[in-house]
Amino acid sequence: MYIIPAIDILDGKVVRLREGDYAQATYYDVTLEEMIEKYRSKGTEQIHIIDLNGAKGDFSNQKYLFDIIHKTEMKVQYGGGVRSIEKVKELINNGIHRVIVGTQAITNPSFLPELSKEANGKGQLSDQVVVAIDVLDEVIKYSGWMESSPIKLMDYVDKCLQLGFFRFLCTDINKDGKLGGAGIELYEKLLEHSPFIKLIASGGISSMEDIEALQQFKIESVVVGKAIYENRISIDEIKDYNLRSLISL
Repeated sequence: MYIIPAIDILDGKVVRLREGDYAQATYYDVTLEEMIEKYRSKGTEQIHIIDLNGAKGDFSNQKYLFDIIHKTEMKVQYGGGVRSIEKVKELINNGIHRVIVGTQAITNPSFLPELSKEANGKGQLSDQVVVAIDVLDEVIKYSGWMESSPIKLMDYVDKCLQLGFFRFLCTDINKDGKLGGAGIELYEKLLEHSPFIKLIASGGISSMEDIEALQQFKIESVVVGKAIYENRISIDEIKDYNLRSLISL
C-alpha cells in the first residue's frame, strides 16, 4: 500500500473541505508549488490533486496546474469536473498521470461505455482512469455529494469492471475531513465483493495507526490530506512508510 498526499485547490489556493462543503473550507498559507516541491524533495512520487473550481465547471485553475506539472516529475492523480472524454484526453496529454471520473460516469449512461471503447486495446489508458465512488451509508453520491444515485454500490462496481475499469477511488463521506479514522467496513465489503480491484481508500485518515489498520486489506493506496496539514502525520513518516512498502513489493 502506498500513501498519496492530497492537495485540494480552490481559486488557486490550497484548501481542505469538511464533508465536501465549500462553506467549510480551511485555507492554508502555502502554495501548490511549495507543497508539491516539499513532497517531491522527501521522495514522494505521486500526488492527489482535486480542483474544486473544476468540480463546479470552472477550469480557471487548469493552466496554472499544467504549468506546474510540466516543471515537475511528480505523478499527478487529478479530479474535478471531468465530464467528457475530450477532457480526459486533454488532461492525460498535458501530463496528468491518472484522471478521476465521477459524476459524469454515474449520470451519463453512455460516458463509461464510450470511454471504454476509447481505451479498448490501450492498456495504459485503462490504467490511467480512476472511477470515483463517493459513498454515504452505502449510497453512491455525486454532484458534490448533493445527489444520490439509485444504482447499488456493488452493481456499479460490476458495471465498471465489465467495461474494463478496475481502479476505484472510494471515499467514505461519513469519514471525510473529520480525522476520525478510515471507513474500514466499507473497504472490506468492496474487496469481499471484488477482490481483484485496485482500491484507493480516501477519507478520515488521522494517524499512522489508521494507515496500519488498512494494511490488513488488499488496498493499493490511500489518500491522506487533512492529517498532514494538521500535523497528525508528517511528511517524513510518509516517506519512510512508502519506502518500506516499495521494498516489500
